[in-house]
Amino acid sequence: MAKSYKIAVIPGDGTGPEVTAEAVKVLNTTAEKFGFKVDLTEFDFGGERYKRTGETLPDSAIDDLRQFDTILLGAIGHPDVAPGILEKGILLKARFALDQYINLRPVRLYPGVECPLKGKGPDEINYVVVRENSGGIYTGTGGVSMIGTPNEVAVQSAVYNRFQVDRCLKYAFEYTKKHGKKARGIGDENTLALCGKTNVLTYVYGLWDRAFHEMGKKDYPDIRRDYYHVDATCMWMIKNPEWFDVIVTGNMFGDIITDLAAITQGGMGIAAGGNINPDKGGISMFEPIGGSAPKYTGQNVINPLAAICAMQMMIETLGEDKAAKKVDDAVRFITANKLKGLGAGKMGFSTSEVGDLVAEHVAD
Repeated sequence: MAKSYKIAVIPGDGTGPEVTAEAVKVLNTTAEKFGFKVDLTEFDFGGERYKRTGETLPDSAIDDLRQFDTILLGAIGHPDVAPGILEKGILLKARFALDQYINLRPVRLYPGVECPLKGKGPDEINYVVVRENSGGIYTGTGGVSMIGTPNEVAVQSAVYNRFQVDRCLKYAFEYTKKHGKKARGIGDENTLALCGKTNVLTYVYGLWDRAFHEMGKKDYPDIRRDYYHVDATCMWMIKNPEWFDVIVTGNMFGDIITDLAAITQGGMGIAAGGNINPDKGGISMFEPIGGSAPKYTGQNVINPLAAICAMQMMIETLGEDKAAKKVDDAVRFITANKLKGLGAGKMGFSTSEVGDLVAEHVAD
């Protein structure tokens, strides 16, 4: 009997529905090609629903989402809704409530895609960032007092416990063991690098550093361990990105360095990420890294490849490795042989036509 997956689809705001439609198009083609089934249920969480009802992501929705195998997200962000309301009320709420404690960000430069770094190509831009997704400064620990006075105080603390750090590190070590450059046949050794700031953030990244080396020495002696301050990480991402294999870091640093990494791989139009709960029965959520791009809404010009790549990560995480590889191969073929560029309106094809091109190559 063919496997069947229940998938929640949240198209979201702006161009989110447009790129999600193309990801679903390729998903349906892939499922038919590789003999599995998908049962899709769409939810309307986003800016328009918030404007109508005042709801972001109600508690009942979390219970609903727990009934699915995975979640495919388009984009969150509406020009008529103040920044932070949708992001915290939908994205962060879902991540925390579903304990999606890993944010996985492959940084791959696809063939034919222009890199802004001189002399760097697909061989150099080829690594992964594992961002801890449940703790740190994003949890909102802190508060404000005396608002609007000269003595106003604002405190937001980066808080981590050993449990959060250890489970993220374990995922990163296991991922490096399975997917590192040596494991893929393109490097001499699998290397996991910790990105932190131990010279200033001595308490938080002192904990990360101790846990990193203790776990590595005990359980993963065959994996090389490196350490980079976050500022040095940013520098080497530009100067020598080929040094990186897998990077693991905390929530805030991970957010910053993955956006920098996205530009080196050709921009937000190709960058995808997963919010992953790798535990048994965990529900994960996959999304394009770029925002909702409201100025392009309804024009059929936005690049859907990031959403398609997010879907590719989703089916790979579900265990459909052959199907995921086929989608990846299709994207590589399209970037190398079809597209004129990645920017909105600069691809040489419309949004839906790019989806058609990928689906057709998958179906071959």
